[in-house]
Amino acid sequence: MKIVASWSGGKDSCFACYKAIQEGHDVSQLLIMMSDPSKSNFHMIRSAPDTYEQDFKKALLQMKAKGVEGVVTGDVYDVALHEAGWLDRICKEVGLKPVKPLWHRDKILNEFINEGFKATVVRVKTEALGMEWLGRQVNKEFFNDLLKLGTVDPCGERGEFHTFVTDGPLFKKRIEILESAKTVLNGYGRLEVKRFEVKPKGSNSRK
Repeated sequence: MKIVASWSGGKDSCFACYKAIQEGHDVSQLLIMMSDPSKSNFHMIRSAPDTYEQDFKKALLQMKAKGVEGVVTGDVYDVALHEAGWLDRICKEVGLKPVKPLWHRDKILNEFINEGFKATVVRVKTEALGMEWLGRQVNKEFFNDLLKLGTVDPCGERGEFHTFVTDGPLFKKRIEILESAKTVLNGYGRLEVKRFEVKPKGSNSRK
């Protein structure tokens, strides 16, 4: 089935896209919802929270007109800040099939790591995780440290942390973050990526 991937740049949307391809789907496009033209807000169209659903449906209908039959998302549970079954309702209204490879699955983060994906923590809810977690690589040590805390969902499903995927089997090249800065806004610690390079696989040298 020809599908579009709802993409945020984080681990869940990336891994769901990967799993959908493994299931035989043809991912033809990525849909990235943005409130600021330079920063991904939810998942490259501009959108504000009050117009998100309208803009999301408009984008899906445009893709449906080009032959897309379904949309894949990284949802593990119902979408935060939306009613239960929100995605299914949206898909029904626009006439697309929802594809949710991660739905109600556990051990997702462990599988993500084992498959060779690499990601960096770029946002934390400060009441759950300290600023020292920003910039950490999502690897076995990270996973084990989360388990030791015992208070944080291993996949960050309560918004405890968000990630930015920099490498993995989906990609021909990798991203290396060269410079970043930590800030705090509205109870969330954020890692602002100031400088990065796209590099060939296996290259670790910096210019």
